[in-house]
Amino acid sequence: MDDWVAEWSAKIRPLRQHGFAVLGAWVVAGTDEFIWLLCYDGPLSWEDAHAAYYASPQRTTLDPDPARHIAQARKDFAQVVA
Repeated sequence: MDDWVAEWSAKIRPLRQHGFAVLGAWVVAGTDEFIWLLCYDGPLSWEDAHAAYYASPQRTTLDPDPARHIAQARKDFAQVVA
């Protein structure tokens, strides 16, 4: 978990730009769970912006790929309406 958090902090978090904002990130004590809140407020749909992020040269050229630390991912979505 320490390796993941260090790599996420140094490599992933800085890449989440162009409308994305990391609102917070936590490790659940006593588990191997990492939770983070990611917000998007840009001109594209969430799906298109997310796909563009993963297709970006900055993300595709990360070596080694930080995703190697992830055994299972879960995504939950909430929509904030002003």
